[in-house]
Amino acid sequence: MAQEFEPVGSTPFPAATAADVLFQLRCQAPLTHIITNHVVTNFTANLLLAIGATPAMLSDPQESSEFQSLAKALSINVGTLSQSQAVAIRAAVDAALEAGNPWVLDPVAVGPLSLRTRLCEALIQQAPSAIRGNASEIMTLAGFESVGRGPESVALSDDAVEAARSLAQQTDAIVAVTGARDYITDGEQVLRVEGGSALLTRITGAGCALSSLVAACLGTGRAPLEAAASACAFMAAASEIAEERSQGPGSLSVALLDSLYDLNLHDLERLES
Repeated sequence: MAQEFEPVGSTPFPAATAADVLFQLRCQAPLTHIITNHVVTNFTANLLLAIGATPAMLSDPQESSEFQSLAKALSINVGTLSQSQAVAIRAAVDAALEAGNPWVLDPVAVGPLSLRTRLCEALIQQAPSAIRGNASEIMTLAGFESVGRGPESVALSDDAVEAARSLAQQTDAIVAVTGARDYITDGEQVLRVEGGSALLTRITGAGCALSSLVAACLGTGRAPLEAAASACAFMAAASEIAEERSQGPGSLSVALLDSLYDLNLHDLERLES
C-alpha cells in the first residue's frame, strides 16, 4: 500500500508500465544466467520460474563463459563468494559484454569484507547494466559513508537516494536501492516504488532473488530504467498479497511464488493507492 511520502526529485513508477513489462517477460521467458550464493539458489530459480522467466544456475568458469551465447541476461551475486566463484563471475561478465547481454550486480555485504569489495569495485568498471543493493551496499560502492551488518543495512533506502544517483553517474548503470521504499535511478531521473511486505526481511534471499528478477526483466530488451523498476514493483505487489495469505515467514515464501505466478495489472495498481 502506498504511503504519504514523496522525497524531492522522485517519481512514482506507474503500474501500467510495470504490467507491460510483465507481459513481455511472460511472452519471452528470457533465459537468465544466474551466479548467486549457495543459500538462495533454489528460491531464486523458483521465483523466476513462477513469474515466467527461465533461470539457469551455472557457476563453472568455462560453462559460465560459454553460456552467454545462449542467455539473454546475466545476474551476479557475491553473497557466498569464493576464489573459484570469482573466476566464474569474471568469465561470465566478460562473455556477457562480448555477447552484448545486459548484466546485473548484487554487491552483497560489500565494504566490511575485502575479497568481495575488491571484486565489486572492479566489476562496476565493467559496464553493468544495473546494480541492485540495500542502502549500505549502494552507499559503500558510491563512496559515501555507510553502516551495515553483513548483508543487512542499518541505513534506510530514503537516506541512500543521492548515493544511488552518484553511483549511477559513476558507472552509467541503473542503480536500484531497495528497502521499505525502492528507488531506481539512471543518475538523473529517480523512480520510486512504494509498498511491499516487511516480512521479506524475515526470509533468506528476497533481495538476492530480486536482483535476478531485474536481470530477467532486462533480458526482455526493455529500457533498463523501466525494467529495473518493474522488477521492484513485481516484488512489492506480490509480497503484499503474499503477506495477506500467509501466517508468517515460512508460508510467505510459498505464497510469494503463488502471488508472482498470478500477478496482474490490478495487483500492481494497489501500489498506487
